[in-house]
Amino acid sequence: MVYKNRWMTVREDKVMRADGSAGIYGVVEKPDFAVIVALGDACIYLVEQYRYPVQGRYWELPQGSWEGQHLDPLALATAELRQETGLVAATMTQVGRLFPSYGFCTQAYDLFLATDLRQEEQQLDPEEQGLICQKFGLRAVENMILDGTIRDAPTVAAFGLLRLKGLV
Repeated sequence: MVYKNRWMTVREDKVMRADGSAGIYGVVEKPDFAVIVALGDACIYLVEQYRYPVQGRYWELPQGSWEGQHLDPLALATAELRQETGLVAATMTQVGRLFPSYGFCTQAYDLFLATDLRQEEQQLDPEEQGLICQKFGLRAVENMILDGTIRDAPTVAAFGLLRLKGLV
C-alpha cells in the first residue's frame, strides 16, 4: 500500500509480465458506485456540481457511492437518487455494470433506469454544497454530450447504453 484515506487506497503491485520480466503496476481501489438515469415526461434529470480534481462545475447524471459502506447496488442507487435530486422512483431497473477506468482502478458502477418518479426534498451531503438538479429533454442531453457540455464518462456511457437498448 502506497496511500490510503477513507475514499481510496493506492497500491503498487510487483508483477511478472508475459515475457517473464518483472515490473510494477499501480492500482487505485475505490468503492463501486451507482449511476441513475431518472426519466420522466421524456426528460432526464441531471445534476451540476463542482468537481475538485478538474476544478470546474459539470453536468452529469446523479451518481455516487457511500464510503465505508457496501450497500446493495439497488439500495445505493435509490439512496443516491433521493439524496442528489429529491426524486423517489417507483421503478428502478438495472441496465448494466461498467468499469470507468479498469486500466488502473478496481471501481465499477451499476447503471439504473429510474421511472415513475415522485418529487421530495434533496438530502445533500456537505461535500455536495452548491449541487443543483435540473431536468432536460432527451435531445438537449444528446446535444450537451455532442457539444462537450457533458464530459463525465459514466454519464456519456450510460446515455449511449440506454439509447442502444432502446430505453431512452
